[in-house]
Amino acid sequence: MNRSLTWLYGLLRPVADPLKIGQGLRNYLWFIRDWRAYKQLPQAEPLRLTDAYPQLHDRTAVSPFDPHYFYVNAWAMRRITATKPAGHVDVASQVMLANLLAAVLPVLFVDYRPLHAALSGLTSLSGSILALPFAANSVTSLSCLHVAEHIGLGRYGDPLDPLGSRHAAAELARVLAPGGNLYFALPVGRPRVQFNAHRIHDPHTICAYFAGLDLVEFCGVDDHGRFQENIDPAVLANSRYACGLFWFRKPPIIPEA
Repeated sequence: MNRSLTWLYGLLRPVADPLKIGQGLRNYLWFIRDWRAYKQLPQAEPLRLTDAYPQLHDRTAVSPFDPHYFYVNAWAMRRITATKPAGHVDVASQVMLANLLAAVLPVLFVDYRPLHAALSGLTSLSGSILALPFAANSVTSLSCLHVAEHIGLGRYGDPLDPLGSRHAAAELARVLAPGGNLYFALPVGRPRVQFNAHRIHDPHTICAYFAGLDLVEFCGVDDHGRFQENIDPAVLANSRYACGLFWFRKPPIIPEA
């Protein structure tokens, strides 16, 4: 798909995905064939048109997944559980991470849009990433995955702010405790804004945003959906839409002699 068609597709997809419409119309052919064949099977239940619930996009050769979220959640889950914190704070990441983490340690989930879910080990709190409800240097284990790239673009009803990602990074760094771990991820590559979806940042820019923290590890998901561990951030700097996974740690306070 050339750039003009990609642009047009991006405009239409939120209200009517042309590719899914075309595929769905074609797939209705096998849906109708299967309906008729099923009705003729011995002991088949009665089929009523009013109960029809067509699922037309699931016949794929392999199990589909979003490489960014699949690898980001796996990366964070494994690092967080390996460090064995007494508790963890997640800021607005995909809710499945908080769900799974809560099975092994207490999790506080903070989002501009509160999570109305009841689950043992999981607490939800309404809050903005630009003004987190925590004292400075107070959170020992913190994650914010595929979130900061949206801040300031109004997508989720948040205030417009061209420096939204930078301000979010500053607030995360503020609340992180000395010696504490921050697991942070967002799209990286050639810098640009795809309004109002997200920003893509040069990975070196993100390191600069967190200049007061130590980079423990950088991993990534490249443009081909491949997960790469322990790489130099420069590897993904020229990507179109990769995902950078940054593990930062705030230096401990050294007592004066």
